[in-house]
Amino acid sequence: MATGFNLRMLSGTPSRDFTALFAAGELVVGVDEAGRGPLAGPVVAAAVVLCKPRPAGLDDSKKLTHERRALLEERIRRRCAFGIGVVEVEHIDRLNIFQATMWAMAEAVARLCEAIGCDPHQVLVDGNLTPAGRRPEWRWPARAIVGGDACEPCISAASILAKEHRDRLMREHARSHPHYGWDSNKGYGTPEHLEALRLHGPCVHHRKYFAPVAAQFALEEGVTVSVQVQ
Repeated sequence: MATGFNLRMLSGTPSRDFTALFAAGELVVGVDEAGRGPLAGPVVAAAVVLCKPRPAGLDDSKKLTHERRALLEERIRRRCAFGIGVVEVEHIDRLNIFQATMWAMAEAVARLCEAIGCDPHQVLVDGNLTPAGRRPEWRWPARAIVGGDACEPCISAASILAKEHRDRLMREHARSHPHYGWDSNKGYGTPEHLEALRLHGPCVHHRKYFAPVAAQFALEEGVTVSVQVQ
């Protein structure tokens, strides 16, 4: 789909005076992540301040078709302010997936703040925990909302951006590593992916300490690899 803008951009705002549309206390950011569970690829988080009026049809990205997500992603990127954080596999292996996810969220909000030139009044985070007190760079008031991607439109928008951005990265990785099926499974542990892992072994984009990958490393290297608790 031709978009006329760069879908690889990690932050953006439709205008320099975007925040002038918001009254005191109204500047609320939604945050969500994509890619905590896969065996390969980065974890991605997005942060979004919705425009007025917000794009119609926002929902949890997992409930939307690929075509609908792609359409909404373009509308969010064009009309809303956003930031995206990406934490790669080597950092996931070093930190663990939970800390990497918290870092990606902090990066996403920091990029958003840089784009709009100020800090938000509140950050709404999908899930039961926020990066507050868990990442030294996190400085914003935050509230965790379980199921927020389905009930808070700004989190829904963030879930769409995070998933679409990560899916695009995995399709790119699939071009150089086609046997894992990442263009369709996006790095998750599907039977196809697990069989390819058994036949071809892990590559540089695999998370070394996730159980199926760790088991394969142990077979190839004859050593025991510690497993991350996801």
